[in-house]
Amino acid sequence: MWARFINIAIGLWLMISPSLLDFNDMSKNNAHIVGPIVITFSIIGISGATRNVRLWNFPLAFWLLVSPWILNYENHISVLHHVVSGILILFFCTIKGKITRKYGGGWSALWSANSKHIQLNNEE
Repeated sequence: MWARFINIAIGLWLMISPSLLDFNDMSKNNAHIVGPIVITFSIIGISGATRNVRLWNFPLAFWLLVSPWILNYENHISVLHHVVSGILILFFCTIKGKITRKYGGGWSALWSANSKHIQLNNEE
């Protein structure tokens, strides 16, 4: 869970840093778009039932790694900033956290032995 909070902080930093570090328009827009999405996926991934949403930050982190060259950033600080942020997001996305409960069971739970008991009770 703590790794999600660090990714939230990185997303906030992505949103705040362009105005502090004087990025150009292209890198500002990129950081202002990616930052809130990273925050959103990290907040959703805090819960044990939805913790796999943390993996949705992988494409965003890869985008941060390659976007300076695709979008032709002019400022070396913005290139370094986006690459380091992408690496940190990738690292903290891989940390799973402790499993405390088991949720659901997916579609296979419908055909398990417990579901037959539930169906018998519903028929009565």
